[in-house]
Amino acid sequence: MADFGGSDLEALRKEAREWFEANFPPSLKGGPNPAMREERVQPTPDQDLWRKRMGEKGWGVPTWPKQYGGGGLTPAEARVVQQEMMRAGAYNPIGGMGVMMFGPTLLEYGNEEQKQRHIPPIVRGEIAWCQGFSEPGAGSDLASLQTRAEDKGDHFLVNGQKIWTSGAQWADWCFCLVRTDTTKKHEGISFVLFDMKTPGVEVRPIKLIAGSSPFCETFLTDVKVPKENLVGPLNGGWTIAKRLLQHERNSLSGAGPGGGGMGGRGLAKLAKEYVGVDEKGRIADVDLRTRVTINDMDMRAFQQTALRAMLEARSNQGPTAATSIMKNAGTKTLQERAELTLEIMGHQGLGWEGDAFTQEELAAVRNWLFGKATTIYGGSQEVQNNIISKRILGLPDLTQHN
Repeated sequence: MADFGGSDLEALRKEAREWFEANFPPSLKGGPNPAMREERVQPTPDQDLWRKRMGEKGWGVPTWPKQYGGGGLTPAEARVVQQEMMRAGAYNPIGGMGVMMFGPTLLEYGNEEQKQRHIPPIVRGEIAWCQGFSEPGAGSDLASLQTRAEDKGDHFLVNGQKIWTSGAQWADWCFCLVRTDTTKKHEGISFVLFDMKTPGVEVRPIKLIAGSSPFCETFLTDVKVPKENLVGPLNGGWTIAKRLLQHERNSLSGAGPGGGGMGGRGLAKLAKEYVGVDEKGRIADVDLRTRVTINDMDMRAFQQTALRAMLEARSNQGPTAATSIMKNAGTKTLQERAELTLEIMGHQGLGWEGDAFTQEELAAVRNWLFGKATTIYGGSQEVQNNIISKRILGLPDLTQHN
């Protein structure tokens, strides 16, 4: 690929347009992105082909370094690629926690051997990762985690339990917080990696009210973790974890379940189909029309802001505490959109099963239910408000004066 200077974006635009036209399978245009599904599904031949092509090109992670398979683009260049991908009706098939959280964190804190080993498979979409952070007694107060990692010479022996481990039943590897010093709280935590096929790793899916089971309990019994799988310094995991959580919130703010529009249709089109139109072709219900318009405006403004923030976060400066604002704003807009969808469908928005409802209507109900979790996982709304008040607004921590 040509070496594009800051002012030569049109040459990149031309190359990107031609590349997407030549490489994106027409059968996938307008279809769902498997990388965004909460549950793993068997890809079609064209979906697998598209993943491989994007993985080889490196444009699934356009701003990651070329030396590890990434696109090596600047944020401005990555925006051009994103625009041309959308223009072609294509989607980014390279996703998951490896892209959202672990990859950016490893690029910053991992050693060269770890980067060479783990980043290229993420870039190519070949490896699925899961996150071993929360525990039954360590949710919002994550630093109170008790999963132990004992030093056994050439390896750690890990024992404990994790919960809400998203996608653990399908994951190949796990990035995990463990306690390596019981005499300190934050300074006694380390960040390790392990293969999910390692003996002693047991995963039990947790069924949710939405009917799916993307979250799991994960039990670790005498799990051997080689010393080379320690990321960063011993007992230095808390610093790495905080950075990773910024990447997570940045990603959760811009994507995920809860959109509500069925089959990719916007709320306005959906409302016209279910509620009807007036003599001017507008949504017949004036109040609903107003609320749909406001949500569409909020969504479009947020998506543009989130896209810019994500591209900038993948540059050298990385994400900031502002990701907490984005996470709260994004999840609120998505939840409102899902609720509007059910309101628009009326009694057809009450279905759980049966021939009286279409698959899209049933999916919308489950989508609405699953969306309730978005203001909890990745750090609850209340936790984000605390971060905003302390790190952005500079307000005092009142708990220190009680």
